[in-house]
Amino acid sequence: MQPYRQGRPAAADAFKLSSNENPAPPHPAVLAAIAEAAATTNRYPDATALAVRERLAARHGVTPDEIIVGAGSVSILAQLISAAAGAGDEVVHAWRSFEAYPGLITVAGAVGVPVALDEEARHNLPAMAAAVTERTRLVIVCSPNNPTGPAVGADEFERFMAAVPADLLVLLDEAYAEFVRADGAVDGATLVRRWPNLVILRTFSKAYGLAGLRVGYAIADRPIIDAARATQIPLSVTGAAQAAVLAALDHEDALLLHVAEIADRRDGVVTALRAQGWAIPQSEGNFVWLATGERTTAVAELLAEAGIIARAFPPEGIRVSIGEAESVGTLLRIAGEVVRTL
Repeated sequence: MQPYRQGRPAAADAFKLSSNENPAPPHPAVLAAIAEAAATTNRYPDATALAVRERLAARHGVTPDEIIVGAGSVSILAQLISAAAGAGDEVVHAWRSFEAYPGLITVAGAVGVPVALDEEARHNLPAMAAAVTERTRLVIVCSPNNPTGPAVGADEFERFMAAVPADLLVLLDEAYAEFVRADGAVDGATLVRRWPNLVILRTFSKAYGLAGLRVGYAIADRPIIDAARATQIPLSVTGAAQAAVLAALDHEDALLLHVAEIADRRDGVVTALRAQGWAIPQSEGNFVWLATGERTTAVAELLAEAGIIARAFPPEGIRVSIGEAESVGTLLRIAGEVVRTL
């Protein structure tokens, strides 16, 4: 096994565009909530994050018992895989997709069944449905897909759900849902209670700027949530993290203005890169995908030398987060030089 590899750090004079972080600083109210929570650091947090679950339940029209809060959505993903799959079981997922999936599946003792993306770097849902066997316990759908960017369509997702067994657990990983602008994209918030075998995964790391505090959540029928709780590390969501989430939700409108700015910047970068000659997938996340193939490592080093620290996935491509506005000019300059040599 290879351990999960975090995005490469950046020097003080470079742009860290390797981890899909939100470049906007935390909201002052969030910082105040964290400071207030710090005064009770000697006490354990609420193990169930009830206040957060109640807020989210009211938003999504479910009960608090149908929501679980974890140390990032990836931790809940790990809990669900461990709860549902073991030795001899299979987990189907797209590839390339979030690089943590294969490792989490292996840790659970199960076998990953990767299904190649289509020619537009999108999930091939018919092929994923065809890959399901009697040994399959879970299917993971990542929308928008990390690292390539396209979102799954609502219609194709509905056909997919109709095609797979009703007792097969389907995890819809929507870590970048707030950045989606495409008409007709799947929206897990509208699917709650639609299928009893569906789990919606969301995070506060990206759009809400709480990556350093690690908070995510899942919505599903209570038996599934109970199974996830059974495999959860107790007290894994800190009191400061819970307080920060509540403050972020109180000031959501201001935070989502930053999200809109990032989405605008992303769309501009995609347009500019395509004008240079790049075949850029339609990104709905806060990042873009450069298909650099065998030159991936070399191109990543050229970007780094210019002060752009990106995430390289040799020998396939490079994911570049959309960060500060000042980074765009440098990114486009290097990309324009590279595309002529590919």
